[in-house]
Amino acid sequence: MSKSPHYWSIAKKYLSKKDKVMSSLINKYKSPSEAVLTTRKDIFFSLCKSIIGQQISVAAANSVFLRFKKKCKNKINAKVVSTLSFTQLKSCGLSKQKVKGIQSLAKQTLDKTFNPKLISKMSDEDAILYLSKLRQIGRWSAEMILLFTYNRSNIWPVQDIGLLRAISKNYKKKYLPPDNYVKLLNKRFAPYCSVATWYLWRSIDPEPIQY
Repeated sequence: MSKSPHYWSIAKKYLSKKDKVMSSLINKYKSPSEAVLTTRKDIFFSLCKSIIGQQISVAAANSVFLRFKKKCKNKINAKVVSTLSFTQLKSCGLSKQKVKGIQSLAKQTLDKTFNPKLISKMSDEDAILYLSKLRQIGRWSAEMILLFTYNRSNIWPVQDIGLLRAISKNYKKKYLPPDNYVKLLNKRFAPYCSVATWYLWRSIDPEPIQY
């Protein structure tokens, strides 16, 4: 298991003091083998996974991704993907738009019109806008990349259905929870919204989320 982000312990104490519900979630999901937010530190891999997983079930996404990985001979990088034809990629179970998204990502990575090294120097919002310029990557996908690949500490993905469901369940709000309440929690949990998001996800999913 990867090491937890450097801010994880401080964030847990901070959130526990700020919010009773968060305190009980943090207590509920603690154990010696606690799975925390982990990272692969491989943005090309994560972006491909993000594109593949859009608008299909987790099981379907995993099945398509395994076929894609096999087609790449277990080497998911821009150079390998750029050698695969449209037909080869489509045969993994990818839609036309997803194939174009992955091909475009490989091309932009190779010609350096997309440079992931710049992201570490950007603010969260600038990084989201930069990633969103990629084909098939919208705001939600960009936020998932910042959370899971870069382990940014203050991501609050308000378009995420799982997060909204978890807020409704834990704070006894209707679904969808009111926007002003979601904003209130955002302010309360900052600068550790990523950690709050992770614990809220855990409350509705028995498996720790990985991306």
